Order: sequence, then C-alpha cells, then structure tokens
Amino acid sequence: MAKKINTYVDLSIEELHKALQEKKEILFNMRFQKSLQQLDHPMAIRNAKKDIARIKTRISAMNNKREI
Repeated sequence: MAKKINTYVDLSIEELHKALQEKKEILFNMRFQKSLQQLDHPMAIRNAKKDIARIKTRISAMNNKREI
C-alpha cells in the first residue's frame, strides 16, 4: 500500500489534478462496462476508487501545507 501512495508524492498539484481527472474518466468507463456486463475485473472499480481517494488526500495535504 505504501508503494501506491509514493507514486503520487512527487507530483505537483497540477499533475495531481490531471491524474484525478484521468482516474475519474477511467472509473466512469468501468461503471459503464459493468452495466453492460463487459467488465472483466470487478475489483478494478474498487481499486480506481481507492486511487481517487489517494489523489484527493494528497491534494488536500498539499493545500493544507501551503496554508500553514
């Protein structure tokens, strides 16, 4: 789990926002595939949600750090 968090540590806020948008699009497409019963790995939705949460947490931490 620590390895996944480390992938977002070195990114700037702009890059994090871009990664967040990409993950949201991926999640949308996976949900669409699930509704059509074409999704091969149902756990991929859970993983995408967790990645989105990790990115949002990192953005929040950077914003809080900037305010102090």
